[in-house]
Amino acid sequence: MANHPSAEKRNRQRIKRTLRNRGVSSAVRTIVKRVRVAIEAKDKTVAQAALQLAITALDKAATKGVLHAKAASRTVSRLSAQVHKLTTAA
Repeated sequence: MANHPSAEKRNRQRIKRTLRNRGVSSAVRTIVKRVRVAIEAKDKTVAQAALQLAITALDKAATKGVLHAKAASRTVSRLSAQVHKLTTAA
């Protein structure tokens, strides 16, 4: 357990940061899941709209440090390729 005031403060900060990061990361997962569901359903317009939201959410999470920048970039790239394949296949 923390004994010094500075260590106690760092512990309080850690708890707040963890809760905030957990919320952001959960929201990102949900938004990415919507894109994947739209891709599986082969719904072009919904997939494109959901992709725009996902790109914004992933970039914001990477900026805040919740996700690694390259992990966010990789996810955006893969989702974009899948949506592009969906729109060009028809």
